[in-house]
Amino acid sequence: MDPEIALLHNYLIVGAVLFGIGMIGFFSRRNMIVMFLCAEMMLQGVSLSLVAFGRFHNDFGGQMLVIFIIAVAACEAAIALAVVLMLYRRAGKLDVIVWQALREDNQPAFEEEALPEEPPAEPWPSLSRAGLSPEILPEETDFRSRL
Repeated sequence: MDPEIALLHNYLIVGAVLFGIGMIGFFSRRNMIVMFLCAEMMLQGVSLSLVAFGRFHNDFGGQMLVIFIIAVAACEAAIALAVVLMLYRRAGKLDVIVWQALREDNQPAFEEEALPEEPPAEPWPSLSRAGLSPEILPEETDFRSRL
């Protein structure tokens, strides 16, 4: 296999892994800051793929697009920080579910499913002592013949 193609494949795999981790984190978390960081991770995965394609094709188009993405991400970070701070002052929490007042009027309210009650915890089993305790001479406990 050509080393350039192998290098492209490696970069694309790392970019896809970054994008996948960011997507899983975005969909599995409800904290607004963590969701924002996961969206940034997805952007970085796409940026890495663009740089890899630009290097493979000997074109600076991918690098220029990545610089544009970084500039837009910086603006997005400033706006997102302002929105998060405003919503935190209003609701007092960073949980996305708390901000149901922002949904459209025709959308039903989100209701969390109640978790099933856990059965009462059983005490840990304990084993009875087996065998006889060894006899320890009083000289061993009083003088410590060895350390």
